[in-house]
Amino acid sequence: MRTFDGYRRGINLGGWLSQCGFDYTEQRYSTFITEADIKRIAGWGLDHVRVPVDYNVIQSDDGSFIESGWKHIDDAVDWCGKHGLKLVIDLHRTAGYSFGEKDRATFFESKPHQDMFVKLWQEMARRYAKYSDRVSFELLNEVTERSMAEPWNRIITRTVAAIREISKDVKIIYGGIGYSSIYGTTLLEAPADENIVFTFHCYSPHIFTHQAAHWERNIPKDYRIEYPGDISAYRRDAAKYNYGSVEELELVDGSFSSDFFEKLFAPALKVAEKFDVPLYCGEYGAIDNADPQSTLRWITDINAANEKFGIPRALWTYKQMDFGLIGDHYAPVRERIIEHL
Repeated sequence: MRTFDGYRRGINLGGWLSQCGFDYTEQRYSTFITEADIKRIAGWGLDHVRVPVDYNVIQSDDGSFIESGWKHIDDAVDWCGKHGLKLVIDLHRTAGYSFGEKDRATFFESKPHQDMFVKLWQEMARRYAKYSDRVSFELLNEVTERSMAEPWNRIITRTVAAIREISKDVKIIYGGIGYSSIYGTTLLEAPADENIVFTFHCYSPHIFTHQAAHWERNIPKDYRIEYPGDISAYRRDAAKYNYGSVEELELVDGSFSSDFFEKLFAPALKVAEKFDVPLYCGEYGAIDNADPQSTLRWITDINAANEKFGIPRALWTYKQMDFGLIGDHYAPVRERIIEHL
């Protein structure tokens, strides 16, 4: 398995150019993240940021481009270059698809939407592939349903070929179905070249990392559970509330530890060895409902496994979004969390 050179310890800038709800405004784009934030992250000793971008920040629904939106990606590229950080540009939402609106997805059947997607990525390559030593492209965030696996592989093939018409060496990152699950990597086809990276996201066990999430309907809003905690309680509550994968919890023998994540990563590692492709954990983290000390222990364990296998990663997330590292919730353990990223 090859390595994703130059990328090891990163953090997401969620909520800046993505997932803004009704607040897709120039005011937000200009103030939510500034150069001071990039300087701060570099000062933590991290080496990259992942910047989620929704298509409608930079592309209109008729396919034309929005220059004022591209300016903010320009800023991210410039600031990261100035402060010695690498950058993953992640398309978090595209025309006809958002991971949060899976029931309304038309992207996987719509040629016009797919044409827009390819057009956007070719434009991205024209603007930023010249920085291929420090900028990488992630095609699309969190494809969800099993039925999307085959069309997604076809779209990947087409889009990679279109980017390669412009750049042969820019790193192209993509994951599989199941919200970029570890299982999803097993359904990806062989990479087209040596500059492909497979990604997965890890929020396991879900009942801990998403405990009492306000967008989840199945679980009481006052529910709390600690990590590592009693595995029998995890199994009981995951089944009771239909919350996350109960099967994953069978990997735990006695108590949670980094061994849980080593076993969890095994299918993706097998794929990476088979195709000699690097792996990247593009998202992981725990909601700010979780006890801070528990979150520190969880991050310590998952990254012990990432370190063992040489998997770079980016914490979700820097600011707000219910997971923000710089929020008051994590103040008591923030410095220690940063040490373990």
